[in-house]
Amino acid sequence: MSVRVTAAYTDVEAAALYDVLNQSGPDDDFYLDLVLASEAVVDVGCGTGRLLGRARDAGHTGRLFGIDPDPAMLAVAQRRRDVEWLLGTAESLPFTGEFDLAVMMGHAFQCLVGDDELRASLAAIGRALVDDGRFAFETRNPAVRAWEGWHGMALDAVDPAGRRVRVSYDVEAVADDVVTFTETTSDAEGTALRVDRATLRFLDAPRLDALLADAGFAVEARYGGWQREPLALDSAEIVTVARRVVDGGVRERGSR
Repeated sequence: MSVRVTAAYTDVEAAALYDVLNQSGPDDDFYLDLVLASEAVVDVGCGTGRLLGRARDAGHTGRLFGIDPDPAMLAVAQRRRDVEWLLGTAESLPFTGEFDLAVMMGHAFQCLVGDDELRASLAAIGRALVDDGRFAFETRNPAVRAWEGWHGMALDAVDPAGRRVRVSYDVEAVADDVVTFTETTSDAEGTALRVDRATLRFLDAPRLDALLADAGFAVEARYGGWQREPLALDSAEIVTVARRVVDGGVRERGSR
């Protein structure tokens, strides 16, 4: 969950800056492989649409659909006319049995903070999938306590308009598995242009598995990194591929 506090730097400018700060990496490649192997894909929290754009450029000829609650981010995505786009949240997905794969990358899953929101979102994602469809997402491993390194962290960048900016982070609160922090975008002289407040939830693997099971998913694969490393206590990521449970079990891939 993200809330804008002040903004002399507009939503449109912030959306344009996003891909500058978050360059393509091994996480994009991990999800791209899954997308290219699936006929119909929904990207939940698609942001600027980079993943689906890459998939189309790589030759994906099936259905690609992105949904995101941020109008400015979605406006960037909508520059691609060869992908379907929708403004909305995970729980507002209006589909039933239309997709082979749902993905939620960029730690977007952690923006689902409350149990009710999580359950409603997982239910909607499950409904959108075919009977043995898969849902792939990642969360930061709470055991690593990544937020402890965020306070005072800063990134310098040149935005798409050619302006030098600094983006800095400050952790405001840690309550159980929920972390609240601010992201401040400043100009080259250090004047704050924009402050955003975000809240993220850090769930461990057993809690994730319980929520998935309640929503009718079974974990098919679990990794601790983007090269499909086994999950360890000190893994930075908990990468999950879950399959929608059918007839009391999970079908083997290719058994449809």
